[in-house]
Amino acid sequence: MLETDKVFAGSIPENYDRYMVPLIFAPYAADLARRAASLSPGAVLEIAAGTGAVTRALAPKLSQGATYVVTDLNQPMLDYAASQQAADSRITWRQADAMALPFENAAFDLVCCQFGAMFFPDRTAAYREAKRVLKPGGHFLFNVWDRIEENVFANDVTNALAEIFPNDPPRFLARTPHGYNDTALIRRDLEQAGFSGIAIETRAEQSRAPSPRLVATAYCQGTVLRSEIEARGPGQLDAATDHAAAALAARHGSGAVAAKIQAHIIMAAA
Repeated sequence: MLETDKVFAGSIPENYDRYMVPLIFAPYAADLARRAASLSPGAVLEIAAGTGAVTRALAPKLSQGATYVVTDLNQPMLDYAASQQAADSRITWRQADAMALPFENAAFDLVCCQFGAMFFPDRTAAYREAKRVLKPGGHFLFNVWDRIEENVFANDVTNALAEIFPNDPPRFLARTPHGYNDTALIRRDLEQAGFSGIAIETRAEQSRAPSPRLVATAYCQGTVLRSEIEARGPGQLDAATDHAAAALAARHGSGAVAAKIQAHIIMAAA
């Protein structure tokens, strides 16, 4: 992962929430919220919350007496998440680095994280922090994307961009969002951090959009891939989005499109 892979700024938060959340994140947010709520946690910490897809899904499922601390490394993402969330006195918004959580030991029943672990510079260290802030017997619940070949639209966009930037193809999607997919490695990292009772489930869903243009816009302009494309020169963002849209239409048709997405869902006990 490059340092720039963690910078969600400018227009990325709004485009991320507008395009990426319904395209790929919403079904997994609903799944994570269901699993989290089944634990009946009284104190919840969400790390790497992004634009709040899980927050919006989970908050209504928590008890009225619960507390819910929502954090992200990127203040612009957190600000956008807060702006989209209905007023809720149970929720506290706080900028925080998963590598150094600003919370006391044994403060939470549940730590959850949707598609954030791939961005941690040292995952075992981040997992140790999650375990530190969990009460004994508490749970760490998170998900990560499977390999890019199991996520059709992301793979199609990556391949399309390699056609127009053959000497320096933008590889953000393969490198970071889909770069932490080895379940044996994930289990080892968690065990090294002191977790036990680790359960990993691989879950496929369908990614749907009204057009291939929306898919291309989502990936090229609603993720850090945008910054990687723009670094290749003026006007490249529109050209890249156009080319990706054409490639997607050639494979999936010009109307409503659907394709497989796949992720791993992980639960571990402190």
